Amino acid sequence: MAQSLSKLYVHIIFHIKNPLSPILNQDKKELYAYMGSIIKDNGSIPILINGTSDHVHVLCVMSKNIALAKLTEEIKRHSSRWIKTRGIHYRLFAWQGGYAGFSVSQSLHDRTKQYIENQEEHHKKRTFKEELIAFLVEYGVEYNEEYLWTD
Repeated sequence: MAQSLSKLYVHIIFHIKNPLSPILNQDKKELYAYMGSIIKDNGSIPILINGTSDHVHVLCVMSKNIALAKLTEEIKRHSSRWIKTRGIHYRLFAWQGGYAGFSVSQSLHDRTKQYIENQEEHHKKRTFKEELIAFLVEYGVEYNEEYLWTD
């Protein structure tokens, strides 16, 4: 084949480090838009970004020219710097070191998008920890729970 072609949907999840610096509702829309621009700057296509006060879900088409770890690092690094400019509330803001990343098939794209759109409602019934463990189990990811919740 003379050219490299791909369409890789990825669902990325990451959590804030400091519970004393939650993401405020009034800043979410701008934060998600800024994250979308970071994704675009890295040759990828943002589809949907949403979350709650303590974590974010990103659905995007990942560029064939970047690794998932690098894309996630770029999103987290730049968005953390940006949100700190939003006021004193965010002076201690940081994302946790890790992330979860899952491939999404074309057939599950709409279902995943709907899941991400309904984060606030979804988390009235399930904690972030319950949500993450359910994803890890669903995708067959081996993990040690002792290390899931450390910085």
